[in-house]
Amino acid sequence: MNDPNDHKYRKYHPYQDLYNVPAQNLYNLPTSPEFLFHEESLNQRRSWSENLQYYTGTGYLTGAILGGSKGSIEGIRAAEPGESLKLRVNRVLNSGGHAGRKFGNNLGVLGLMFAGIESGLIHWRDTDDLVNTVLAGLSTGAIYRAAKGPRSAAIAGAIGGIAAAGAVAAKQAVKRYVPI
Repeated sequence: MNDPNDHKYRKYHPYQDLYNVPAQNLYNLPTSPEFLFHEESLNQRRSWSENLQYYTGTGYLTGAILGGSKGSIEGIRAAEPGESLKLRVNRVLNSGGHAGRKFGNNLGVLGLMFAGIESGLIHWRDTDDLVNTVLAGLSTGAIYRAAKGPRSAAIAGAIGGIAAAGAVAAKQAVKRYVPI
């Protein structure tokens, strides 16, 4: 049965039909439209679920990197004379991991709130423009800091609105002035 000269049994080979196929045919992409209706193709925007995942993931990753860097620097500064290298490395890793998780979670929550509010505003106003983004930033900042009092919520809301408007302006500037 395992004799290579035995021709009664045909061995399975998943790539047997690909040997005579030209390489151009392997990469032929479909030419059919991606959207069923023409109006859908005019909307160049992520869906609400993609938006939610994008902002939450980007916020968490950014916060984790910034917090990890800040915590690592604090761990380096907190080193005491006479500590072994192993103890110093442990201190840096622990403080970097702690601060990275904390910052990552906070920015991830902000991204989640922003994406949800922005998607809700787009649905409610039935338009996708700069006003939705600014209102979402303003609302996110205000809600995030609401427990600290109305003054703190108003300041955080203003900062969130300005940050959202700045991000949109920067994106438009990059689209306009940076050739891709």
